[in-house]
Amino acid sequence: MHVALTGATGFLGLRLLRRLLATHRSVTVLAHAGSGNALHRITRFFELTGSPEACLDRLPGRLRVVETDLALPRLGLSARTFQRLADGLGEIWHSAGSINLEGDLPELRRTNVEGTRHVLELAAAGRGAPLIRHVSTAFVAGGRRTGVAYEDELNAPDGFENAYERSKYEAEQLVHGWSREHGRPALVLRPGILVTDRPPHPELPSHPLQVVERILRDALGPTGSGDRLRVRTVGHPHGRLNLLQVEHAADVMVRLAGLPPSGGVDTYHVVHDRDVPVPTVVELLERLVPLSIDLVSAKPDDPSALEALLDFYPGMTAYLAHRRRFDDTRVRTRLGPSAASAPVGLDYLWSGLAPRGGALPRSPGVPPAPLPSARYA
Repeated sequence: MHVALTGATGFLGLRLLRRLLATHRSVTVLAHAGSGNALHRITRFFELTGSPEACLDRLPGRLRVVETDLALPRLGLSARTFQRLADGLGEIWHSAGSINLEGDLPELRRTNVEGTRHVLELAAAGRGAPLIRHVSTAFVAGGRRTGVAYEDELNAPDGFENAYERSKYEAEQLVHGWSREHGRPALVLRPGILVTDRPPHPELPSHPLQVVERILRDALGPTGSGDRLRVRTVGHPHGRLNLLQVEHAADVMVRLAGLPPSGGVDTYHVVHDRDVPVPTVVELLERLVPLSIDLVSAKPDDPSALEALLDFYPGMTAYLAHRRRFDDTRVRTRLGPSAASAPVGLDYLWSGLAPRGGALPRSPGVPPAPLPSARYA
């Protein structure tokens, strides 16, 4: 069974690719046209993450790179090339997509919704009826902040925290419609927030917490005095976030894909069984940037310039108020104890954000500074 993978140069996609190469002789990488040398980026990831020389030498012969454009019909390929590609596949992994939490809906739909539509068209065109493995997100559960989100649910009565969630929700709806229309099985995998303890490297893709750190540093700008600034943001002291090691997520996903399909859409929450408390995430952010973060129940009536600026990034702070849990009964039932992951704590998260060898600094332990003035806007 020959397998194709979209998003192979992304944070999760690179780990999926490594895991797929452990079970498949070769993989077709559907790379975004004009995004650079995909084979070089993949090879550098394998080098930087310790793959042996023998593995690196074999990579060019095991990977076929096809440049595509997910936003276009037939993936931007000619009719003949598209059909030949479709007929040669037995399995299609769709991991590509925009994770821009601050993106606008039309832009995100072009990538996440239309991209999914065109990958499904590829699967429908294949004479061998290739299997679909669609990487979604647990956050299709939308704006519901309490209770339990179940794997068989696809509804969002409370709306969405941001356009990203909505776009991934709409993409999942396409998968369900495609499965009904063609009478074909599909696998939907919903990961939580994926993280790593591998130190940042300029040649490796960023993970979500690195993006949050960058947003905070950009918002702070040059503070001059180096004072620790106080900022209020909506959050809950008993809130929790589902953070999962990306390597474990890729392993679980590929193992789930090896199970016999039910015939319809099989959906799994690929999540950690122990959430990370919001205060732990706050402490991590306070050690990364010179801020003292106060969790409040509602947006302040008198926001400082910095607080107003951070409010432009609703996708970043909305999850600090979440207390819901993602049910993963199906995963645990099918994979057993091996579905469980090692704990994710403050030290682990710091390792994935600090330069190599950087020790976790002590908690700031300083009284909050006065609220910043407009000069920090």
